[in-house]
Amino acid sequence: MTAPSLTIDIVSDVMCPWCYIGKRRLEAALEEVRSEMDVEVRWRPYQLDPTLPKEGKDRKQYLEDKFGGAEGAEQAYATVRAAGVEEDIPFAFDKIEVSANTMDAHRLIRWASSLGLPAQHQMVDLLFKAYFEDGKNIGDDAVLLEAAELVGLEAPVVERLLAGEADRDTVATEIDQARQMGVTGVPCFIIDMQYAVVGAQSSEALADAMRKVAAEKDRQAANDF
Repeated sequence: MTAPSLTIDIVSDVMCPWCYIGKRRLEAALEEVRSEMDVEVRWRPYQLDPTLPKEGKDRKQYLEDKFGGAEGAEQAYATVRAAGVEEDIPFAFDKIEVSANTMDAHRLIRWASSLGLPAQHQMVDLLFKAYFEDGKNIGDDAVLLEAAELVGLEAPVVERLLAGEADRDTVATEIDQARQMGVTGVPCFIIDMQYAVVGAQSSEALADAMRKVAAEKDRQAANDF
C-alpha cells in the first residue's frame, strides 16, 4: 500500500519566537511519522506587526510598549524561554537590539523556494537563528544578503531585488489571504489545506493531526474504489 502524502503550509513570522519553537516541534513530529507518510512542508508569510518601519524599532522600548512595561515584557517572555530550553533553542533575547520589519525576510524566503523546498527550510532556519540566537536585525539588507549566499542565491541578484518592489505585493496578498482564512496568530499549521493546528503545539499533537488527516485520506481513497 502506498504511503499517504500530505502537505503542511506553515503560516509564520520570523520575528515570532513561538514560530521558532513550533518549527522544532514540527521537525520532531515529522521524524515520528516519517515511516508512515510522505509530508511536504511549505512556509507561508505572516507579519505580526506590519507597521514597523524598514529600519525596525528599539526592541526594549517596543516590548515595554507592547506589554505595558519592563516587568510585563519579562513575564511574557519567561514562558518562551522555558519552551526554548525544552526544544534546545538558545534564545538570546538580550542580544536583540531591533524589533525588525519582516517583509523583506519573507520576500527572501520566497526567493529561496526557487531553489527547492530544502533551500526554503534552510533560509527560514538561518533567519530564526540570526534573529533569536545572534541578535541580528533581519530587516537589514546586509543580514539578508548573508543568508541568501548561504543557501545558494546570487547576492548581486538578491541585492537588486531587495532594492526594488519584487514580490512585495505577492507576499502582502498571501498575508491577507491567511487573515481571510481566519489566521489571527502564528504559527498555524495547515494540513492538506483542510485541517489547521494553531499555535506551537506539542510534537505529539502535530503528529496526531497528521495521522488523522492521513487516515481520512485513506478512507476517502478506499471509498473511491
